[in-house]
Amino acid sequence: MSAVADARPTPVAPRRRVAAWAVGPGLLLLLSVGLVVAFVTSAATGQFPIPPSEVLGSVLHRIGLDIGPLPSHPRAEDSLWNVRFPRATMTLLVGAALATAGALMQGVFGNPLAEPGVVGVSSGAAVAAAAVIVFSLDFAGSWTIAVCAFVGGLLTTMLVYVMSRDNGRTEVVTLVLTGIAINAVASAGLSFLLFLATTSSREEIVFWTLGSFNGSRWPEVQVVLPLVVVGIVAALVLARQLDLLALGDRAARHVGVDVERLRLVCIVLVALLTAAGVAFCGVIAFVGLVVPHLVRLVAGPGHRLLVPASALGGAVLLVLADLWARTAISNADLPIGMLTSLVGGPFFFWLLRRARRTAGGWA
Repeated sequence: MSAVADARPTPVAPRRRVAAWAVGPGLLLLLSVGLVVAFVTSAATGQFPIPPSEVLGSVLHRIGLDIGPLPSHPRAEDSLWNVRFPRATMTLLVGAALATAGALMQGVFGNPLAEPGVVGVSSGAAVAAAAVIVFSLDFAGSWTIAVCAFVGGLLTTMLVYVMSRDNGRTEVVTLVLTGIAINAVASAGLSFLLFLATTSSREEIVFWTLGSFNGSRWPEVQVVLPLVVVGIVAALVLARQLDLLALGDRAARHVGVDVERLRLVCIVLVALLTAAGVAFCGVIAFVGLVVPHLVRLVAGPGHRLLVPASALGGAVLLVLADLWARTAISNADLPIGMLTSLVGGPFFFWLLRRARRTAGGWA
């Protein structure tokens, strides 16, 4: 536990700060280009392939630029705008949300082993969604599961935060232990709901807890988009304070940072971003752990670069992971949460061993 909760990142050395500023624009440009390529490739790939030039041509014609060829397949235009673009956009947004939430968590906890699931967002959302499925609740039509998952994630996070406070302060170790306890209770509740569920409901719950972007549509994208944009912008606003927090609580307070308020705001943002990500697509693990750590290895710990680079990196990772989920097996759509766990699990073990060798320190 000490490896997760006790370590604090070392201050940014001047040479490393110069290196981060030098690599920053190039890294952001590279990730942006990678995201465009991944997005177009995802949209071009499906039951019937569409050339990337026609995908770009369709987009350009929609925005009023008569450049490039239009799709030649009779169903291509409808497939692109009603199925493939909404799904690719949702994967982009969820990847950016989860990676940004991970960067915030690691900044608040001061350790690369921190992950949004620590505060119980995903487990709370899973229990709420499962309850809707088992008891056949329907007060918001097709949005009922998403609404309950979102609210469940937020309420679970606030419960973890309130229970971990003592005398007006929140200790990181207490927050982690409370999150583990709440996650255990939520896991038991989910198991009980699976026991109560019918065969068809049980299959739906299992599929939801494994994560999938199948069926993503524009109305859902329109709900997730503003939440993700607000969360990322807020994280950028807090970047300087997170850098100061890396010096330690006492030093941060000495330079005027309200540590308790910063932690509360960050935890609320993590809950907002993660709940928005899982509400429509189910639980997707390890994106918030893997991406910020890899970005930090390249760009350093400064959050002014770490936050936007993590958002772009998370978007690239999840768009490619979803493409893999759709194409790995012919005529099958694999659960994306399973694929991210296959990659993230071994990475976590490597990261844990690395953290132990360095006594819990940052790279």
